[in-house]
Amino acid sequence: MKIEVIRDLFTEEETLGKLFIDGEFFCYTLEDAIRPQKIKHKTAIPKGCYEVVYVPSPKYGRLMPRLLNVPNFEGILIHGGNTNRDSSGCILVAFKRDTNRCVIWSSASDAINKKIAKATDKVFIEIVENKTGHNDDSKN
Repeated sequence: MKIEVIRDLFTEEETLGKLFIDGEFFCYTLEDAIRPQKIKHKTAIPKGCYEVVYVPSPKYGRLMPRLLNVPNFEGILIHGGNTNRDSSGCILVAFKRDTNRCVIWSSASDAINKKIAKATDKVFIEIVENKTGHNDDSKN
């Protein structure tokens, strides 16, 4: 399975994007801001391709998708949330994005967890910026 996050809105506090699974739009994302120097709990992960594993999260007490080998970051998860205050470096997912540049907490986290749990091969996520050419069924 290949997950791709295309970052498309950038502010001083957050980075928003769209998440695709095997080339099809799935949901919206929100991350911390992209910064030239990492600030703990306030910086988006570097662009790149990372393996995703489905492992227990001590913080959430359940299985969660976790990105492996992110340079200078540990414990990067994919989970639900609303604003960059909910991220702490993680990738937040939601089915809706409002005009205030935040995502709206939804069942997207549970839905992506189910897809990753069912994957029969390795799961990878690629983080890119402003890429076009996808079948984007989203409204934003």
